[in-house]
Amino acid sequence: METSLPPSEQTSGTSPSAEPPRPGIAPVLAMFTAPWALAVSNGAYAWATRAGGGDSTGAEALALSEAHPGLIRLSTVAALLGCLLMVPAVVGARGLLVDRGRKLGSVGALLMGAGYICYFGIVFAGNVTFAMVEHPGNAADYAAVIDGLQSDPSTLWVFLLFVLGNLVGTLLLGLAFLRGRVVPVWAGAAVIAWPVLHVAGLIVGSEWFEVAGACLEGVGLAVAGTRVLAARR
Repeated sequence: METSLPPSEQTSGTSPSAEPPRPGIAPVLAMFTAPWALAVSNGAYAWATRAGGGDSTGAEALALSEAHPGLIRLSTVAALLGCLLMVPAVVGARGLLVDRGRKLGSVGALLMGAGYICYFGIVFAGNVTFAMVEHPGNAADYAAVIDGLQSDPSTLWVFLLFVLGNLVGTLLLGLAFLRGRVVPVWAGAAVIAWPVLHVAGLIVGSEWFEVAGACLEGVGLAVAGTRVLAARR
């Protein structure tokens, strides 16, 4: 006796799970744009601090925003856009890993996504500094408020998760690219260059290391994005 199969089972013999789901076009586009937005942010900040200064304390942040309002605002807006775009970008990058390096890439992508979500909150809070500069008052009190925001124990985990995702997460994703052999070795190394040069910049005290690292990461993710597009076709 012949029995008819349900429509869901009347296939050509290929299981729907035979191929991994392919990322949509939006994550792929984010892979091409996210790191470059962050590179613009790092570049604007590096140029603003080329003669010294920084934002490690409330007083320094106020002075820097007052001295270079245009550059710091550009750095802030570009960082916010980069954070938003980096979340779908890591989704697209993770979709490239279907065999070797899949688990390592999943951990790296998860950490990166969480880290940049935290970074969005950190950068957005910097708008308080702009408001203080535009409404002059007691500089010492303003600086104390900024320092208090950054050292509040209840939000310290946000900064820690950002550091973990930004450095460790990116490193793991780059290593997953190398292990999975989904991009050329130099492209995987370019992604890894971001956390390496970021730490190097902190050690030597130069923001231009971070600019170089962000550009290299942009090249590496762009190569990965082309591979994702090729897989979609």
